[in-house]
Amino acid sequence: MPLSHHHIRTTVDAYLARHPHEREQLGVFLDALDRTGGDISSRSTFTGHVTCGAIVVDQLGRVLHVLHLASGKVLAPGGHPEPTDDSLAAAALRELHEETGIPPRAVTPWPGYETLPLDIDIHDIDAHPGKGEPGHQHFDLRFLFRLHATTEVPFLLQEEEVGGIEWRPLDQVTPPSLREKLFKLPPQVEPETANASALIYNDRGEYLLHLRDYFPGRIWEPGTWSLLGGGREPQDATLEHTVRRELAEEAGLDLADLTPFGTEYATDDAGATVPIAIYAGRWNGDPRELHLTEGVMLAWFAPSDLHRLRIADTTSDLVRRHAASRPTAQSGPDPEGERRASPHGTVLNVISVHLYLERPDGTVLLGLRHPDSAFAPSTWHVLAGHCEQENAIACLIREAHEEAGLHIERRDVELVHVVHHIDKPGDRPRMGLFFRARSWDGEPELREPDKCTQWKFWDPAALPDDLVPYTRVAIEKIQNATLYSEMGWPA
Repeated sequence: MPLSHHHIRTTVDAYLARHPHEREQLGVFLDALDRTGGDISSRSTFTGHVTCGAIVVDQLGRVLHVLHLASGKVLAPGGHPEPTDDSLAAAALRELHEETGIPPRAVTPWPGYETLPLDIDIHDIDAHPGKGEPGHQHFDLRFLFRLHATTEVPFLLQEEEVGGIEWRPLDQVTPPSLREKLFKLPPQVEPETANASALIYNDRGEYLLHLRDYFPGRIWEPGTWSLLGGGREPQDATLEHTVRRELAEEAGLDLADLTPFGTEYATDDAGATVPIAIYAGRWNGDPRELHLTEGVMLAWFAPSDLHRLRIADTTSDLVRRHAASRPTAQSGPDPEGERRASPHGTVLNVISVHLYLERPDGTVLLGLRHPDSAFAPSTWHVLAGHCEQENAIACLIREAHEEAGLHIERRDVELVHVVHHIDKPGDRPRMGLFFRARSWDGEPELREPDKCTQWKFWDPAALPDDLVPYTRVAIEKIQNATLYSEMGWPA
């Protein structure tokens, strides 16, 4: 799915906190973010859209530039985000790899810029009548990386877009604002490795902390309460990949949205300074339900309780700063009677939307999922997606456009079925909302071939054998005008 508006807005706000004097010059970008119409990460949003660039500095202090054939200009590698990019920094790394052949593992984020761009630039793009593109603006977020000193760069240029590369000294970098920021960077003495941690909070204003094992001399900060996270590994393209992998490995957690909060600096047992990229995420689950593979336990704590814990000052300060930035959050436990825990603990259900698209002849649209899909590979399924920071109908309209190029109006949508299901024992429960589109514009097209390889209308009386089970049930119930069903729950 495309980058969330929340991720882009949070990144820009964090950038402006570091460069408040640039707020006025970025006014047109901020206005575009404030408008709700259009996807600001889509190249088809011609009121202006986001692009991502990679500023790569080698061990001699030179900056990588490429000749972009389309514009004839020598610029840093970069381009448009794709639906497969899970962060703005990941989009910059992908463009770097595609345009120059440099793999993500050959570079590392510049310390202090693990989650934030070094520079944001707004520039005009000429119209291309042959492509049906009017003149528009690019809001270019430029992320800073350094080339590993021991890396032998495997250049493989994208010949249809890139005419050549060159390493320019700092005094030849353009534009001047970027050159000025590069000159102000401090000398680099930090270690090559990077770390990332997750600052997880709930709607009650509490924070999820991890009690480390008490193994003095074997682990860092033994017996203390800390954040979940760890060090970057070779397979991690970005630090967001690092923190997501660590959450999955340590606690089986998969958060829908993680946003950069900043960079913290800790001191290890040898006295060295360790930069840690902090990503914030919201979760309302019960930590007792998680499968913890490292440490002693996970628990929720209010900021006012931290003084009772054995916890690093840097972690305690971090939690309090984040809590202070959320003025609407409650600080501490719910008032008496407001917390209604189920007998098995509160578990956050996943909400997903599904499009029931039926043609006048009665046939129903299904898509064949990609063989590499994590969910139901090589299996037929209706067009579907998870709700982000949006209402369910807005999610449906967005997913229909992104996945199949269909245009649906809110007034033409009606809820026709709800299925509350668990795919297999131990999985998180899911609430699937099925909406019928009474009318729509367009014919289904493959807009995300990495997710769906084929669209086809099927007779409900002759559905394919390899169909997602709860989808089959939902279609049958819709045909019988039944609004609700359950699957996978114990009898």
